[in-house]
Amino acid sequence: MAVVDSGVDAAHPAVGSVERAVALRWDSETEDVTVTEGPHEDLFGHGTACAGIIRRAAPDAAIWSVRVLGSGLTGKGVVFAAGLRWAIAAGARVLNVSLSTGRADYYGLFHEIADEAAFAGVILVCAANNVPAPTYPAQFSSVISVAAHDGQDPFGLDANPAPPTDFGAPGIDVRVSWLSGSTIVSTGNSFAAPHVTGLVARLLSKHPDLTPYEVKTVLRAVASNAVTQGSRR
Repeated sequence: MAVVDSGVDAAHPAVGSVERAVALRWDSETEDVTVTEGPHEDLFGHGTACAGIIRRAAPDAAIWSVRVLGSGLTGKGVVFAAGLRWAIAAGARVLNVSLSTGRADYYGLFHEIADEAAFAGVILVCAANNVPAPTYPAQFSSVISVAAHDGQDPFGLDANPAPPTDFGAPGIDVRVSWLSGSTIVSTGNSFAAPHVTGLVARLLSKHPDLTPYEVKTVLRAVASNAVTQGSRR
């Protein structure tokens, strides 16, 4: 599975190992995205945090690092898109996408990529925006969109009755791995998504032929069924 983020520190004890790594960046001279395969550092800590959460849920998962963000946890949309496409083409089965773009001019590009992934049997687990505004690709029905809830059970999911966010998972005051072998306590939808990514990895290890839509259905079946106010069960 691929962690599309700021990089993953393979030496962090909570991560264990990174089986494949690629760094993408924008080259202003060629005006194109460059792709460099090989070990690299985490430029911020965010990707290592996500990888550590995945490792706790799925100890045997093969983790890839696809670095598309820089030291300020920012990047260009075209680099982000290229990273997703690289991971899909390289054969990753699950992509943890704890980042997004709110730019409307990227709607079409990321909708296309989300469909490419779904048709290829690749599952995108995407963190919802931390503020109430649409972002992509988390907005699309072909991905699994996740927001934070305040539970502490790492396997505890809430099913959201009001899309586009599909599920709630632990993401508030979560202890996560960080730079230089450290840990911090942090909050955000970014850390809810990898809880679900880890569960998806466990599910696929037993049932590898499930499609993205079937995976979402299974998760819905095992989640707590939240209901909207005034609705009946």
